[in-house]
Amino acid sequence: MSEKINDGHLEAWRLFITAHTEVITRIDEQLASADQIPLHWYDVLIELYEAPERKLRMHELAQKVVLSRSGLTRLVDRLEKANLLHREIDSDDRRGFYAVLTEAGVGAMRAAWPVYSGGITAYFARHVSEEEAALLAGIFTRMIDSARKSAQD
Repeated sequence: MSEKINDGHLEAWRLFITAHTEVITRIDEQLASADQIPLHWYDVLIELYEAPERKLRMHELAQKVVLSRSGLTRLVDRLEKANLLHREIDSDDRRGFYAVLTEAGVGAMRAAWPVYSGGITAYFARHVSEEEAALLAGIFTRMIDSARKSAQD
């Protein structure tokens, strides 16, 4: 190892990773118990829901949900089989495809939201003030920007 990380940063890093894993696991368990779609399915559907015309090129969607293209392709296969989205050929570039949200996808997302939002409240919002949330948002934005910039270099 070339650089010494101070104990405070190392402890915060470990807690950050553990908190993320624990919270995501609990929310996913709650979604499964309520017979709702898994959280990673929800993540794909919400990105499509918020996109213009409720569709994104596959590579754009992969970036937004932080999956490899092959990982996204497998997930999109499952979502398409469940009729929550469909693929559409890009008329400008016939080699490319869009993932397009279906009405069933919107319905699945809306049905899962009460469970998901309850998990966000129970495991995150209840423990973080509005000021702390704003501070965390700034910190996470800097971290994301730095990681994305280094990926481009």
